[in-house]
Amino acid sequence: MTIFAVEYHYDTTRTQDIETLRPQHRAFLKSLHEAGTLIASGPWLDNAAPGALILIRAADHHAALDALDPDPLHRAHLITHRAARAWQPVIGSLA
Repeated sequence: MTIFAVEYHYDTTRTQDIETLRPQHRAFLKSLHEAGTLIASGPWLDNAAPGALILIRAADHHAALDALDPDPLHRAHLITHRAARAWQPVIGSLA
């Protein structure tokens, strides 16, 4: 399996909706982690482009995004853009 870095961009006009669904979003991601699909995830800390980075194991680009399709934030159309890029760690605990 390849590691993919998936970037989420949130709809900044719907921050209250994002806050409301955040517990369900995190529960969904936790279930992916427990299944061994998700490596790590977390929000960007700057306010330049609200969103998150998710590291996920998948067979290909499409499978990486498909695995995240059930995310409550995605289903509620609170993510304006998702991008998945294959990533190869060469140094560190993921190498």
